[in-house]
Amino acid sequence: MSDSPSNKPQRALFSRADFPDDFVFGAATAAYQIEGHKFGGAGSSHWDTFAATGSNVVRNEDGALACDHFHRWETDLDLLKDGGFDAYRFSVSWARVMPDGITVNEEGLAFYDKLVDGILARGLKPYLTLYHWDLPSALADRGGWMNRETAERFADYAEVVMARIGDRVVRTATINEPWCVSVLSHLIGEHAPGLRDIRATARAMHHVQLAHGLAVHRLRAAGYQNLGVVLNFADILPFGEGQEAAVDRADAMTNRWFIESIAKGTYPEVALEGLERHMPDGWRDDMAVISTPIDWLGVNYYTRSLVSDAPDLPWPSTRNHEGPLPKTQMGWEIYPEGLRNLLVRMARDYVGDLPIVVTENGMAWADEVIGGAVTDETRVNYIRDHIAAAREAMEGGANLQGFFYWSLLDNYEWAFGYEKRFGIVHVDFETLDRTPKGSWHAFREALSG
Repeated sequence: MSDSPSNKPQRALFSRADFPDDFVFGAATAAYQIEGHKFGGAGSSHWDTFAATGSNVVRNEDGALACDHFHRWETDLDLLKDGGFDAYRFSVSWARVMPDGITVNEEGLAFYDKLVDGILARGLKPYLTLYHWDLPSALADRGGWMNRETAERFADYAEVVMARIGDRVVRTATINEPWCVSVLSHLIGEHAPGLRDIRATARAMHHVQLAHGLAVHRLRAAGYQNLGVVLNFADILPFGEGQEAAVDRADAMTNRWFIESIAKGTYPEVALEGLERHMPDGWRDDMAVISTPIDWLGVNYYTRSLVSDAPDLPWPSTRNHEGPLPKTQMGWEIYPEGLRNLLVRMARDYVGDLPIVVTENGMAWADEVIGGAVTDETRVNYIRDHIAAAREAMEGGANLQGFFYWSLLDNYEWAFGYEKRFGIVHVDFETLDRTPKGSWHAFREALSG
């Protein structure tokens, strides 16, 4: 795929004057995708073993080296500072901090200690995510997210990390994208551990929510504030007429299961019709903990989903359809209206005036360095249109307080290996050289205004 001019007239990426003075613009990354997991005493994660098995990952690539952020973090933080960003959203690797899921690795904690200091030294606000999918293999051996113990161990881990760096982070998210941790990984099988099992899925869907609730409950008791969660949403729409029931089921599994349990202490009944018989015993007793109040909501948004009834398929008996809109390198439709719709919906139906942050929004493209530069006009237009949609959501009642582009760097894109490039900074995976793309320069221009 090559870059191509947009049919839309070119205009500024955005104007800071269109946003409140305290609105935060940032970029995001995740530990396993950039750090290099072979360094710093990190233990095996289930992504290491998933990538080493068969053809789970393109070219069987893993995160052993990734972008070598473990050694190049100062350079990467300088890219954020020089780009004029306000904040950096990063994650801590559970398998680095606790290689066996339980025992603390001091070298791992020390890395994040100096990273946070480096973020602050550059005038950036640290936004922490405690879990971005790097489950220690030792816990995976005991059932991973199918096992209630993992939720308890996660709360232990959260306490350890926050005791070390919690005094300096601005906002903390417990878990990134519980849908991916549970459904994508246990039902669809595209992410570690790569299962396709409805019983495993139901248990993972509950235990990941329980892990979030236990962590918030314990951290709140320890006096920490600004605690939240990062949920991924798709704007789910009907493929043709008469598909309301299909939309309802797909929305329940993709969106409502995760936000309703946190905001209202319930799971959608239409989802329980297919999942309840597979749920762990006594799950209803956990709902009060799962719905422990949060201080802010992180929203990740990339695309919409067009669905129809599919009686020939197992529950939830829906089928996804390719839409007609332009697509990213991932094959995802570019649909900025979905971001506006979901932000307004979250405020209206679930969180009211609670602060919302767009914690991820971005696109992959087959970027190349030509003449020392990367022209990524399609990405610039994508960012411009999604930030405009976010502004419309604010006008529609959403208390939106920040926008983080995904991702700062081209990185290890999970099952797609190093093939899909989301970054505003190009990474040469042979030399590890960093080259700011046109989108980075566009951000810098907008943020300097």
